[in-house]
Amino acid sequence: MTTAEKILNVRLPVELHGQLEQLVQVTGRSKSFLTVEALKSYVTQEQWQIADLQAGLDEADRGEFATAEEVRAVYAKYGH
Repeated sequence: MTTAEKILNVRLPVELHGQLEQLVQVTGRSKSFLTVEALKSYVTQEQWQIADLQAGLDEADRGEFATAEEVRAVYAKYGH
């Protein structure tokens, strides 16, 4: 382990642990490698949400809110 790495202990459901063990056996990769790859993929997929939330917070900080008419229009289009 290099100094640029951190250790993370995680409790896994038994079924998920078994699936991970199967991947270790089939791929010849370590549990650490497979776990890091899975987390990288998940975080990359979810980055949009972090950016979108931050953009919304920035807009709110600037006082940029939808008007009542804009809210009604969106609700009329998508609401039930």
